[in-house]
Amino acid sequence: MGVTRVLKAYSIEEILDVMEKYGEKVELLAGGTDLLVDIRAGKNKGSVIIDISDVKEMKKIEIGEDDIVLGALTTFTDIAENDYLKENVTGLWKAAKSVGSPQIRNMGTVGGNICNGSPAADIVPPLLVLDAKLNIKSRSKQRKIKLKEFYMENGSRNLRSDELLYSISFTKSRDKNIRIGFEKLGLRNALAISRISCSVYAIIGENNRIENIRIASGALGKYPLREYALEKFLKDKNLNDGLIEEAAEIFSHEVKQRLSGRSSCPYKKEAVKGIFKKAISFEGE
Repeated sequence: MGVTRVLKAYSIEEILDVMEKYGEKVELLAGGTDLLVDIRAGKNKGSVIIDISDVKEMKKIEIGEDDIVLGALTTFTDIAENDYLKENVTGLWKAAKSVGSPQIRNMGTVGGNICNGSPAADIVPPLLVLDAKLNIKSRSKQRKIKLKEFYMENGSRNLRSDELLYSISFTKSRDKNIRIGFEKLGLRNALAISRISCSVYAIIGENNRIENIRIASGALGKYPLREYALEKFLKDKNLNDGLIEEAAEIFSHEVKQRLSGRSSCPYKKEAVKGIFKKAISFEGE
């Protein structure tokens, strides 16, 4: 689709004004790592482009008493260079650090990674296991939904044409027994788009008992997914090598069922075992 108008916004209010006026014709330009490629290829969906890259109120990392808030325009570099996230939310930090090249990390944004809806979005699995919430605004109202409710089975997203995702929030971890891991497998080292990714959030108690666990995957479905069957199997068991091996086989079976008939299935059902084992070993912490 041809671009008929390019507008620049400097505040959330300005963005919402334009979105209300032009509706489904609008596409937002944040980091531009995906949209600019689509525009050059004539694959952009909207004819009115709003450049939101300089909206300062959407560029932030707030470490509050109870919650951590990421502005939707927070870049992967912002996360990768944040010492608190590196030490306390390691899986999220590792995912941001693994994204593309330095240039892509400098430009790519958390909000863009979420809203583009790619199954291989690196930052989404760790945000899913953190049970992140999306803070959304329109001219008429404001709402908050869980990230796991954002992606719809029909391929659409739980976001109207007049709504803006302006920040992402999740509860600040206080339990010293919380571990957050992330691992991915790509095609070409640092520049790779994930072929498979996995993130694990776990509270490990006495005798290595898994008191709570959340697992999410990328590039193993239409969109990043919570792995509920695997979580149910692991919860309340003692984490050890034997359990991890058994869980890896269950994960492989889930992937085989999910991707049955696809050419990628034989590869992914085997590769997912190693990715899961690395993620749940919390390497890099």
